[in-house]
Amino acid sequence: MGKNHKSSVSTRFLKYVQIDTQSDPNSSANPSTEKQKDLSRLLVQELLDLGISDAHLDEWGYVYATIPSNSEKKVPTICFCSHVDTSPDCSGAGVKPIIHANWGGKDIVLPDDTTQVLKVEEHPDLKEQIGNDIITASGTTLLGADNKAGIAEIMAAAEILMQSPEIKHGIIKILFTPDEEVGRGTEKVNLEKLAADFAYTMDGESLGTLEDETFSADGVSLTIKGVSTHPGFAKGKLENAMKIAGDILAALPKDTLSPETTEAMEGFIHPTQISGIQEAVKLDFIIRDFTVEGLHEKETYLQNIVNSVLKNYPNSTVDFKVIEQYRNMKEVLLNYPQVADYAMEAIEKAGLKAQKRSIRGGTDGSRLSFMGLPCPNIFAGEHAFHSKLEWVSVQDMEKATEVIVNLVQIWEQRS
Repeated sequence: MGKNHKSSVSTRFLKYVQIDTQSDPNSSANPSTEKQKDLSRLLVQELLDLGISDAHLDEWGYVYATIPSNSEKKVPTICFCSHVDTSPDCSGAGVKPIIHANWGGKDIVLPDDTTQVLKVEEHPDLKEQIGNDIITASGTTLLGADNKAGIAEIMAAAEILMQSPEIKHGIIKILFTPDEEVGRGTEKVNLEKLAADFAYTMDGESLGTLEDETFSADGVSLTIKGVSTHPGFAKGKLENAMKIAGDILAALPKDTLSPETTEAMEGFIHPTQISGIQEAVKLDFIIRDFTVEGLHEKETYLQNIVNSVLKNYPNSTVDFKVIEQYRNMKEVLLNYPQVADYAMEAIEKAGLKAQKRSIRGGTDGSRLSFMGLPCPNIFAGEHAFHSKLEWVSVQDMEKATEVIVNLVQIWEQRS
């Protein structure tokens, strides 16, 4: 990539992060916040300025665009996807990005809140970045690298491809989605209009990584109905739903099966919300595992706890409802091994050591895969996301841009 292309990704990124695009989990609108469209409208204009003539924003806040094929061959249509919204966990308003050029390896103190310190010992990936240009926010907001790094990389790659007819590729689709952070990133996507065969989200973390496996996920909702009566006359009658809920929570194991006690390929049972009164309580859980069998085992385990607790409350009931949330994308991607293989090859071609990883979470790629668009996740370079210590390096974003350009050429060459 030429020098002007390399500078394009960081210039774009610095501009994008200053636009507040925080999504809202409590909104039922599409998108959940109108301000997400502020960035989407800018992206459409930039795509049009690059000569991508069909770029547009739809009513639901999705950006669609097509880079036409310049190959004589019949090549599968490949989509690159990132999300415009930032996490509700931390403010995204008034982001002041700071470039720590030629970073020397010392802890980074953020100037607007000096209690926010990016410590090398707590962020091991930083050790790989000595001499690079690290971008952080100023200490009072997140940065927005999740996922504006991905957007900047896709945009920079689009610029390269539109200006370099010698780089051969098939049809390339660009998709920018709203509301990924609130679990609704694919809710209104029009896959018929997108018309892609395979896709890649640019939303991963460490340099050189490809994620082709996610958790499978269910929710469990317990509706506990106790027996309510006047506390002055309650002996032998009252069965307090709050105490039933407390007994269920207390019976969960302390040293396993929770987010705080698991890692790698281990799943968990995690209570997320509780509300109610002595007569009735609602208790919500999320269940996570890399296999559906593992999910069902954990749901049975929780059901057994509930049954055991209810033995002490003979006149109370618990409605146990399982809600499917998303499934491990690996189940789909195993049928299309070339999708991950070509991405690994594109990473290696950029001079990096390619690594496959599993995500202890879900992505838009999980849902897209099960909607019929196989979609692993390529690194974007974002780190410490959803926090004031979020960071990305310019050099990692440049490498991710290079990987996109390599990948479209590999698809063309193999077709």
